[in-house]
Amino acid sequence: MKIVTRATAIKNLKKYIGKDLAKLAPQFGINPYLNGKQNKGWKGLVLERLAGLQTNVSKAPNGLTYELKSVAFHKIGGALVPKETMAITMINPEELKAHSFFESHVWAKLKTIVFCAVQWDGKNAKGSKLLSVASLDFSEDDDLIKEIKTDYDFIRAKLIKHGFTALTGKDGEWIQARTKGIGGINPRTGERRPITRAFYARTKLVEKIFETAS
Repeated sequence: MKIVTRATAIKNLKKYIGKDLAKLAPQFGINPYLNGKQNKGWKGLVLERLAGLQTNVSKAPNGLTYELKSVAFHKIGGALVPKETMAITMINPEELKAHSFFESHVWAKLKTIVFCAVQWDGKNAKGSKLLSVASLDFSEDDDLIKEIKTDYDFIRAKLIKHGFTALTGKDGEWIQARTKGIGGINPRTGERRPITRAFYARTKLVEKIFETAS
């Protein structure tokens, strides 16, 4: 099996900055549109191929895994800014209680993600240009990491003191713990679906990562 390291994946992807992913898709047999509708996830598949990966094969030599994240940017007042927050990892209440920040899935995910900024020109846009490729290559004592850790510690303390349902997307400057999933009442059973939450990177963190990389 061909092993593509995270550094190699980033190097490979940077060759395609400024290119339209939709025009590159056909060479990998990927169709951005199926039956007249946009093929959900097509950008991620193209990015994987450009990085040198096969689908779901992203093992690094040291046994750690990494993943590519496609982050949509759009123009506001002539400037490109993140369109939305970015999911990092689901929250397991017991794991959150038990693990400090540097033992957590949040840190494990953030330090291994390869962030790919892609241009969003509307819901039915035919193309999507690769704008930038970045990674969170900061040491544990970097000021930004310390501030993210402060958010995590606050959210963790709130969970321990007040319970899982007390977590809200309002908490945290750089990361937040907010509801993820359908929620509400299941129309088939009449029962309330379980509440699930995930850690998200706020748009300001996404923007900061790309600013630092550029």
